[in-house]
Amino acid sequence: MASLAEDTLPRLLSASGAEVLIDAAARDFYAHDIYARGADLAAVVRPADKQQLAAAVAAATSAGHAVAARGGGMSYTGGYTQDAPGTVLFDLSRMNRIIAIDEADMTVTTEVGCTWAALHAELAPRGLRTPMWGTLSGLKATVGGGMSQNGIFWGTGRYGTAVQSCTALEVVLADGTLLSVGKRHARPYGPDMVGLFLADTGALGIKATVTLKLVREAQAHGYASFAFDTHGEWLAAASEIERHGISTECFGFDPFLNAIRMKRDSLSSDAKQLVGMMRKQGGVLKALKEGVRVVAAGRGFLDEANFSLHVLAEGRIQAAADADIAVAREIALRNGGREIENTIPKIIRANPFGPLNSILGPEGERWAPIHGLVSHSRSLACFEAFLALFDRHRADMEALGVHYGTLVAAVGQAGLVIEPCLYWPDARHGLIEDTIEPAHLKRVPPLPANPAARALTGELKHAIVDIFHAHEAVHFQIGRTYRYRDSLDPVADALLASIKRQLDPRNLMNPGSLGLT
Repeated sequence: MASLAEDTLPRLLSASGAEVLIDAAARDFYAHDIYARGADLAAVVRPADKQQLAAAVAAATSAGHAVAARGGGMSYTGGYTQDAPGTVLFDLSRMNRIIAIDEADMTVTTEVGCTWAALHAELAPRGLRTPMWGTLSGLKATVGGGMSQNGIFWGTGRYGTAVQSCTALEVVLADGTLLSVGKRHARPYGPDMVGLFLADTGALGIKATVTLKLVREAQAHGYASFAFDTHGEWLAAASEIERHGISTECFGFDPFLNAIRMKRDSLSSDAKQLVGMMRKQGGVLKALKEGVRVVAAGRGFLDEANFSLHVLAEGRIQAAADADIAVAREIALRNGGREIENTIPKIIRANPFGPLNSILGPEGERWAPIHGLVSHSRSLACFEAFLALFDRHRADMEALGVHYGTLVAAVGQAGLVIEPCLYWPDARHGLIEDTIEPAHLKRVPPLPANPAARALTGELKHAIVDIFHAHEAVHFQIGRTYRYRDSLDPVADALLASIKRQLDPRNLMNPGSLGLT
C-alpha cells in the first residue's frame, strides 16, 4: 500500500462527493461480518450514486489501497472482510434507488443498495416481482449483494438462484472505470459478460446498478408440510419434489433445527403474521379463521415432526396451486412421510422478510451456517458424512456447548442445498447487536467470550467445507470460505486468474475473495 499522510486519504476520497468515515468505531464496526472480524480498514466510503462510487474507487486504488464492497453486511463467509489491513470499504446502502420499472419489457433496474424487501414492496402493488425475489435476510440483504454473492429462497424452487434473474449490470472496475454489460431485455447476447461479474463476491468489480427480469405475481397459493422419521426419506422426498418442478419453495429442518424453532418463535407472532397475509389473499373472515387455526394447532406437531419438509406452490388459479400440492403430497407420502399442520410455510410466507433475530441462537449462542448445493445423487452420502463428523466430535461438542441443526432447500433444476448451522456460546459483536431487533436482543442473554468453543466451531466449519468439496458441492457466498479454485479445471483456473489480472492488475479489488490472492 502506498504511504500517505494521515489526512491525505480522507481528502482524496471526499473529493468524490461521497461520505467518508475514518473514526475508529466506524472502521471497527464495518470490519465485521456476521461470523468474524477481518483486518483493520483504512476508511469507509458511503457513495450516494454510481458517479461518486467510481470516483472514490479511482481515488483509493490510485493511492495504492485495496477496495471492497459491502451491501447489507449479512455475509458470514468473509465476503467483504479483509485478510490484510488498509482496505477502503464501500458501504453501498445509500445507493438504494429503484431507477426504472418497465412493465412493457418486464424489467426493473435498481441501484445495488436497494434491499430485496424494498424492491418487493415497490413491485407488489403492480402485481409484479422478480423471479427469485429475495433471501430470508432480505430485510437487510441487498440486490447488489445478491448479484455478488448469489443466493436462494423466495422463488428458488421454480426460478433458480438470484443471479439467474439478472440481465444487465453497471460495474465499477478497479481503476474507477464504469463498465456496462448486458441488454435490459435479454441475456446473453454473445459470450455472457454479465455472468462474468455475477457470483464473483466482488473480486472482479463493484456493481453499481442491476437490471432484473420481472414476472407476474401469483394469484393463488398452496401449502403443505410433512414429517419424516429418517433423513433418507426426507432427502428423497425433497429431491423428487424438486425434479417434478411443482414448488416455488421447498425447504425443511432436521430435528435439531425444529427444536430451535420451537424455542425461538411464538404462537402469538404466528397468528398475527398469518392474519396479515390472509387478509391480502382471501379477506378478513378467512384471515380470522386461519389465525384461530394456528393457535388451536399449537406447535405440538413439531414435537413428533423429526425431519420436517415444507412445500409452497403458486398458480394463476387456485386449482393449479392445489394440483401441485397434491403431487407433492403423493411424493411425500410415498417416501414415508406423513402430513402435518402446514402453518410453518404459511407463517414464513406471511412475513417473507422478517426480523433477523435468528443470527443468534435462542440462548444467545453465536450462529454459523455452512452450506453446499449438492446434486440429488450425492445428497444422501453428503448428509451422512456430516452425521459421522458430528458423531466423532460429540464429546467435545457437548463439553463446550457446541451444537448444530440442518436446513435443506430445493433449488430449481440444480439439486438440494444442505446447510448445517453451528451454534456455540460466545460473545456477540456490534454488527450482530445492530442487526437484531432491540426488543428481542433484550431477551437474549449476553454471553462471555469463549475461545475454546470458537476454536472447535472453526475446526468443524473447515471439516464441513472439506466434506462439501469431496461431494462436488457448489456454493453461494463463496467469499474466503469455500474451495472454489480447488474445484476448477486447471485451464479454467488459469483463465480466471488471467481475467483477474486484466481487470485488476494490482489485485486491489477485494483481494483474497474467490481465493484470488
